[in-house]
Amino acid sequence: MKKFIIAVVCIVLAVLLYDAAYYRFGFYIDFNPDEEITTFMTTDEDTVYMTANGETEPFEIRGVNLGVGIPGEWATDYAIDEETYLRWFQYIKDLGANTIRVYTILQDDFYNAFYEFNKDNDDPLYLIHGVWINDYTQNSHYDAYDDEFMQTFIDDCRTVIDIIHGNKKLSLGYGTGSGTYNHDISQWVIGYILGVEWEDVTVLYTDEKYPDRNSYEGEYMYTTEDATPFEAMLAEVGNKTIEYETDKYKQQRLIAFSNWPTTDPFEYPEYLEEYFMKCAQVDVEHIKTTDSFISGQFASYHVYPYYPDYLEYVDDWTDLGITDSSEFINEDGELNTYRAYLSMLTEHHSMPVVISEYGVSTGRGMAQVDKNTGRNQGNMSEQEQGEALVECYEDIMSVGCAGSISFTWQDEWFKRTWNTMHAVDLDNTAYWSDYQTNEQYFGLLAFDPGEEESVCYVDGDISEWSESDKVVDNGDMSVSMKYDEKYIYFLIYKKDFDSDNDILYIPIDTTQKTGSTYCSNYDIKFDRECDFVISIDGKNNSRVQVQERYNVLRAMYFHDTDNSDAYVNEVDKNTNVFSDINLILQTSRTLELGLQNLYGNDENDYVSGITDVAETYETGILEYGNANPESDDYTSLADFIFNGDYIEIKLPWQLLNFSNPSEMMIHDDYYECYGVENIQIDEMYIGIGSEETKTPRIMLESFALEGWGKDVTYHERLKESYYILQEYWASVDAESAG
Repeated sequence: MKKFIIAVVCIVLAVLLYDAAYYRFGFYIDFNPDEEITTFMTTDEDTVYMTANGETEPFEIRGVNLGVGIPGEWATDYAIDEETYLRWFQYIKDLGANTIRVYTILQDDFYNAFYEFNKDNDDPLYLIHGVWINDYTQNSHYDAYDDEFMQTFIDDCRTVIDIIHGNKKLSLGYGTGSGTYNHDISQWVIGYILGVEWEDVTVLYTDEKYPDRNSYEGEYMYTTEDATPFEAMLAEVGNKTIEYETDKYKQQRLIAFSNWPTTDPFEYPEYLEEYFMKCAQVDVEHIKTTDSFISGQFASYHVYPYYPDYLEYVDDWTDLGITDSSEFINEDGELNTYRAYLSMLTEHHSMPVVISEYGVSTGRGMAQVDKNTGRNQGNMSEQEQGEALVECYEDIMSVGCAGSISFTWQDEWFKRTWNTMHAVDLDNTAYWSDYQTNEQYFGLLAFDPGEEESVCYVDGDISEWSESDKVVDNGDMSVSMKYDEKYIYFLIYKKDFDSDNDILYIPIDTTQKTGSTYCSNYDIKFDRECDFVISIDGKNNSRVQVQERYNVLRAMYFHDTDNSDAYVNEVDKNTNVFSDINLILQTSRTLELGLQNLYGNDENDYVSGITDVAETYETGILEYGNANPESDDYTSLADFIFNGDYIEIKLPWQLLNFSNPSEMMIHDDYYECYGVENIQIDEMYIGIGSEETKTPRIMLESFALEGWGKDVTYHERLKESYYILQEYWASVDAESAG
């Protein structure tokens, strides 16, 4: 009996060891070293090909990037379920895309849904799988040859390969996503994009630290004599990735290394490199493949119209190999530097180029302006987003790129943006929709508050308002209020309101730390110290302004905007000046055009052509229009609308210095805290006055506030941009079909 028990235990242990070795650690023995290697994806110098049903034909990668965020959850929660993925896959297929790109290892729900969607589908979706390198690794003391960087990179590549072949088990702590990956989806995986947008300092640090490690020769990839140490690292990672899949699964597929303009392969004039602090290049032309690699390599770039627009400041285009820049002039006479840059990429590379990220944001806040084509980073309506995506796609394909992948499928509430992150509680961004943070709104799929519809739509229809919503009632004027995870809503009433001539003032008091009982801008007084004033002055001159001491831009960016220290030049607590609400734009300095402004008499004698004053724009300006997505005249950026004696207004929480409305946290006094700290409130005060009734004082009434914590509500909505892009791609396909 004892021997039997021992035998059983040994068998169980052997099974467990085999399971761990094979499914968790990727151990394998190649029992068929001479088995034929197969691939269904190949390339030549500018085209990607797919082999299906015995036919090899050009394949345009037309994709959508897919993130991992949904409202109320963080990316690392991997909270999207299989049912949601299946629904989204159908939306993406109906859009006209043929490819999904994911950035990292996801939970098993994604792969199960992908298998389920494709298994009996004659027209499947294809997948490009990324391999992620976390932000800490790139922004730490590690160089690219450190085990935490390179070995982890290689291990994650092998994990991805096992996952797509259905041979992996992961638990939290062993990888990014987790689960049991037992569906083989490899027949629909066309390739890998290895890495992320490289930090230039990491690249430069590696190149400077290891000057002699600038070559690599493997069975499938090797470097040229011009390679850098960082490029040699990439070649080794790529070679070991191909080797692992070739030996273990006898398959190969497309390989690319992620890149973006910050580390593009080009050299620019000295003044541009100094201004943009461009210090490193990564050039995959220095990474070649051997005949043993029967699939193909492509060059992957993330390229947006607005960042960084090096070519906006180029004086002599011949320095960049462009003899005639006039070919990039648009019909309106503007220079399309986006298309020119894309042309540089395709001219440079001897392999297909895929623009694996492009897009614009429908966020209300904006971080950068595209001065040539108007495709800005933020503050674009859903219609403008759709038109910009079409224009970007046309530019991409017109220069001979082999494909493109739009960024991105869904909006993501948890995201942050450099020019608003100082103003919000970064530990709770997943629990509210911050319309001022543009990074949250690149998607074609929106998440609107409310389980089926939002609590209010700014469309002039007052039927959704009730008497219980009323906060202020002065007889001839009143204010009603409500809120959700994205906006504070106001319904303003004024008897016999004349939208062309009447001016209304809505004072708001949120914090007892600051505020003024008088606003010198409009010569109006209040019965309590107010922090904000909404001025309704026609369709084109309405805005929100903030008491100057409570102006977060001044507190955080005064050095950039005014060359002065906000805390040396402190604003009085009770100042009666209310200032415009602005956001700072990239970059923090403005480069003057023309070499005459950049150099003195001697071209080698660099003098400053850079002004020290940052660009800003007024985000407190209110846009007039209909904000109901069901309306024919819908505009997503609309803040207010008139309807007879009524005005409906919606304001994003951050515009009123809420850092986390889910817990009703707002900014404390900046000058007591030396920056942004938060305090909690349970009420705010609101009033209303007009030019005729602004004296002696506008009286304010309390409006109760209660956060929703982590219990968010939302519903999905395909943006107007989805349908614009869908219609355009359908027309492209129809034209191609003849």
